[in-house]
Amino acid sequence: MVYEIGPTDFEIPPLSIEPFVENAVKHGVWPRREGGTVRVRMLTTPEKGLSRSRNLALRYAEGHVALICDDDEKLSPDYAEIIFRGYRELPEADIIAFRIANRPCRLKPKTQRLNRWTAMRISSWQITLRPDRIRNSGVRFDTLLGAGTGNGAAEEVMFLRNCIAAGLKAYYVPESIGELEQSGSTWFQGHTKKFFYQRGTTNRYMLGLPVSLVYAVYYTIVKYPEYRGETSAKDALWYTLKGIFANDIAKQRRKRP
Repeated sequence: MVYEIGPTDFEIPPLSIEPFVENAVKHGVWPRREGGTVRVRMLTTPEKGLSRSRNLALRYAEGHVALICDDDEKLSPDYAEIIFRGYRELPEADIIAFRIANRPCRLKPKTQRLNRWTAMRISSWQITLRPDRIRNSGVRFDTLLGAGTGNGAAEEVMFLRNCIAAGLKAYYVPESIGELEQSGSTWFQGHTKKFFYQRGTTNRYMLGLPVSLVYAVYYTIVKYPEYRGETSAKDALWYTLKGIFANDIAKQRRKRP
């Protein structure tokens, strides 16, 4: 195992790095007869926010392909081969989203190129990308979105839409690379009034006023089976509309220096 901690070594709480090392050894080294090396590279920053952390990782990523992997994602033993095979078969791809076995997907089960609308059906734990091509495009995760901002999630959707708008090629490949063992979330606390309000603000920020209004009605109807035990459809739509007209994120952007 190779550690790149520098410039000076310091103690790391074991549980903070254990999931990454365990995944690397169990799924990357253990199946190989010849063994292997686990190279751990740890980056720290005083800046808070999920999108800032992802941008930092994107800046320093060295591999030809990078996987956005949450700590509650259990990767399949052959996940690396599945990912590399995807890029061999789609050499023009800058981004490939794969399937997560135990999570629903509203895309057709076939390999397909993503557009700015189908990209809205992708979650962060599905995404792989070519770091060098993303860096060259100038696209980054929006630091006004994601955990730690107070604005809810959707940072990966904004990222994908911006990549596609910049001319990058994004695909969906319906092969599973693992499962999600999600036990909690730093931002999702159920389908509350706050959740729908934040949906409104993020959709207004991403889609603009006219489209976000139409999407609010669509989302309220299509997602009703998921939230009906927590919130009424009337309240869901009402608080989504409140978020849309509040337009909080755009106001935050205008206040930035």
